Amino acid sequence: MLIDVQEYVARRACFIDQMELNSIAVFCAADEITRSNDTEFPFCQNKNFFYLTGFPEPQAYLVLVKSAQGEAHSVLFCRDKDPLQEIWHGRRIGPENAQENFVFDQTDTIDNADDEIVELLKNRTNLYTCQNENELFDAQMFEWLGQVKAKVKSGTRAPTQLIDCSNIIAEMRLIKSSAELDVMRKANEISSNAHTRAMKASKVGMFEYQIESEVLHEFAFNGARNPAYGSIVAGGDNANILHYTDNNDVLRDNELLLIDAGGELEGYAADITRTFPINGQFTPAQKDIYQLVLDAQIAAIEAIKPGASFAELNDIVHQVFTKGLLALGILSGDENTLIEEKACKKYFIHGLGHWLGLDVHDVGDYRVDANKRQNRMFEPGMVMTIEPGLYIPLDADVEDKYKGIGVRIEDNIVVTETGYENFSLGVVKTIEEIEALMAG
Repeated sequence: MLIDVQEYVARRACFIDQMELNSIAVFCAADEITRSNDTEFPFCQNKNFFYLTGFPEPQAYLVLVKSAQGEAHSVLFCRDKDPLQEIWHGRRIGPENAQENFVFDQTDTIDNADDEIVELLKNRTNLYTCQNENELFDAQMFEWLGQVKAKVKSGTRAPTQLIDCSNIIAEMRLIKSSAELDVMRKANEISSNAHTRAMKASKVGMFEYQIESEVLHEFAFNGARNPAYGSIVAGGDNANILHYTDNNDVLRDNELLLIDAGGELEGYAADITRTFPINGQFTPAQKDIYQLVLDAQIAAIEAIKPGASFAELNDIVHQVFTKGLLALGILSGDENTLIEEKACKKYFIHGLGHWLGLDVHDVGDYRVDANKRQNRMFEPGMVMTIEPGLYIPLDADVEDKYKGIGVRIEDNIVVTETGYENFSLGVVKTIEEIEALMAG
C-alpha cells in the first residue's frame, strides 16, 4: 500500500467527527460482477468504501458508531479465511489480519454481519449511508431496520433519521492529502510514459487496438494493473466521437491520432489526452487547430490558483477559441457577439475539465449556478483535468482542409498554495516536441 494505514484511520475519525451523537454509519464493499458464465470482471472496490478502509476485497461491510457520549467505534465485517475457497479463487485477508493490518477496533466474519449490525442499529438516533450506490445493499439496510422496528414493543428504538452521507465523503475526497498526491504523481508518470510510448510506436497502417496495447502494457508493466477507464484510441474522424472506444480502425496517412488514456494506481486515476500525427508530421491545417487548442489549454492552466474557478477558466478558453476560429475563417461575425453567444461551443462540445481522484470523474460539488457556471473556488489540494478540444467532423461546413480533424489535449493539475502543479509534464505536447519525438 502506497498510502499508510494510519491515513485511513484518520479518514474514519474525520468522518465520525461529522456524525451526530448516538449515530451509526454503514458502508458496503463493491460486488464482483459476472463477465460470462462463471468468470468475473477484474474487481474494482467501491470508492467511498475504499477511501475509508483501504480494504480491497468484496463481501464486506464497514460500520462506524458514535455513541451518545461521542465515543467512536469501527467494525469491519469481511469474508472468513477458507482453505478450499482460497485454493480455487485466491487468498483472503480474513478478520484477524484485517484488524491487524487495517487497524479497525473490531472485525468479524461477513456471516455474522446480519445479526451484529441489527444489534448495533438498536437505539441509535441517526443512520448514515451512501444511498443509491447499491440496490441490493439499500434493500438489505431496510431489512435490518425492519428487524429493529419489529422489536419496538420490547423498548427497542430504530434510527429515526436516515441520512445520505455521500456529500460528506465527497467533500473529504475533494481535497487530496500529500500521500494521495504522491500516488497521483506516480500514476501520471506511468501514464505519461504510456503516451510517449504510443507516439513512438505509431505508424501508418497499424490498427488503433495495436496502439492501445502499447499503452496498456506500459500501464501494467509499471504497476498500474488496470486502466482507470476505457481507453480512447481514435484515428482521424473517430476523434470526433467523444467516447470512442471501439479502437478497431486502421491508422491512415496524414491523419491525427487522439489517445485519451490513464492508468489506475492504488485506486487513483490518471486521465491524460494527447493528439498527434500518425505519420509524425502535422499538416498545416492540423497545426492550425492543434496550436489553437494548445494555446487555450495553456491559458486556462496558467490561470489556476486558489480562488479561481472553472467558470473563469471557461471564459478564458471561449475567448481564445473564438478569436482563433475567427482568424481561421471557421467562425464568422462580430467577435464580442460570438464570445457572448459562446459560438465556439459548436466545435468545443464538452466541459473544460473535472475533478480527478479515486474516480476519473471524481466526486465533489462544482456549485453550478442557474446559468450552468461552475463557480466553486479552487482550494489547495484539489486535483482536476484541463482538457479543451476542437472537433470538426467530416460533414462540417468548413474548408475541406479542416474536415475530419479532432484535437483534445488534457493534463492533470493540482491546486497549490500559490498556483498549480501539472502532473502530466512527462509527455510532450508542443508541435515541435511531438514531431521531434516521433522522428527520433
